[in-house]
Amino acid sequence: MRTKIITMLAFVFFITVNAQDKKWTLEECVQYALDNNISIKQQELNAELVEEDVLTARGNFYPSLYGSASQNWNFGSYIGQTGIRISNDTRGNTFGLNSGVNLYNGNRNKNILAQAKKDLEAAGYDLEESKNTIMLFIVNSYLNVLLNKESLKISEDQIVISKNQVEKSKGLVESGVQARAVLLEAEATLATNNQQLTAAKNTLDLSLLSLAQLLQISHKGFDVEDVLLDMTSESLKYTSTDDIFEKAVSILPEIKSAQLAVESSELNVQIAKGAYQPTLSFGAGLGTSYQHAKGEDDLRPVIDPDDPTNITWVDNGFGEQLKNNLGYNLGFSLSVPIFNKFQTKSNVNRAIVNQKRTELQLLDKQLQLRESIEKAYADAKAALDQFRSSEKSLEAQEELFKNAQESYNSGVMTSYDFDQVRNRLVNAQSTMINAKYNFVFKTKLLEYYYGIPIVME
Repeated sequence: MRTKIITMLAFVFFITVNAQDKKWTLEECVQYALDNNISIKQQELNAELVEEDVLTARGNFYPSLYGSASQNWNFGSYIGQTGIRISNDTRGNTFGLNSGVNLYNGNRNKNILAQAKKDLEAAGYDLEESKNTIMLFIVNSYLNVLLNKESLKISEDQIVISKNQVEKSKGLVESGVQARAVLLEAEATLATNNQQLTAAKNTLDLSLLSLAQLLQISHKGFDVEDVLLDMTSESLKYTSTDDIFEKAVSILPEIKSAQLAVESSELNVQIAKGAYQPTLSFGAGLGTSYQHAKGEDDLRPVIDPDDPTNITWVDNGFGEQLKNNLGYNLGFSLSVPIFNKFQTKSNVNRAIVNQKRTELQLLDKQLQLRESIEKAYADAKAALDQFRSSEKSLEAQEELFKNAQESYNSGVMTSYDFDQVRNRLVNAQSTMINAKYNFVFKTKLLEYYYGIPIVME
């Protein structure tokens, strides 16, 4: 038993270690979120509810069928099934089947079914919109982690440089070439770089925590795969927002859902107007009964037609009564609306107002989409310009830093002047990576609007 427990614990430990060692790719993050996100699951349940509405709407075309049964007791005098007054306690049963079908009600059943189908289609687009929103959040959060990883790498590189400065200053101070103040300055710079490294680690940890929370998983041991972004041929794929907008309007689920809402509201107007039309229905049924007098046998009289005084009593048990008392009925029912206190008129007016509201909501979504596309395009263009300029600035700062490092190592440049050059290099590196990831995300956003899948190349 003890061996089994140790084996199980070792297995669990192995699984845990492997889970912590796993690095998530962007595709894995997106797929996991799509499969497990609570908001998406709720949206899927909403779609299932709307699907039941379609089933209910289809059922309106089928006839109904109801069965009924009753048990009753009678006390005292009453007229029995044979027409003879009975002064006795009795008990009885009645059984029936009834069916009815609507033949015409102003096409309301037809329009209700069409509306339910459109609502189901809209629910599918709403689900797709939720998935797209989650994917965009994942991409943004994932890129933020990559950005913070690069920032951490910059901070680590500065630690290496600062440590070299401290070691070099120690040697120069010990040899009497430089004053002790130079060493203290180098050590202060190293301390500052350590603070910056700690801040960079914390920022990276927070971004990983944010992504893990977005995935709704534990952040312990969570990490992502590094992605090498090829920025050698960076450019905007689009020259105008008009083409993006025209494509987005035709494919984005939020627009399609809003369009279906307009169509659904139009059908709602027709449904409301259908109440002005007459309703024609058909019904049919059958029924039978059984009756028993307390303390008496189930018999019924049979009168001889040639001799009314000749009465014969025959068995009239449960089955015999159900067969003899079986009856059928069928008929049509027509209901013509004449005046219902303006309720139909008010319902029609409300449906028309709601239709106008959905049309305005569609227009508003289209305007918001155009604004979002134009802003994303402007942001992407600005990010690209900033990346190009920061890339050139970084190249210049790297060259300056290389020269400054040679001058510092040869003793020509002071540590203070060297740190100034190094700080400008760090700023140029930070500016460049921020512009790079900002451009990548804005580009992905434009690709999403254009219908291109959200994946990393």
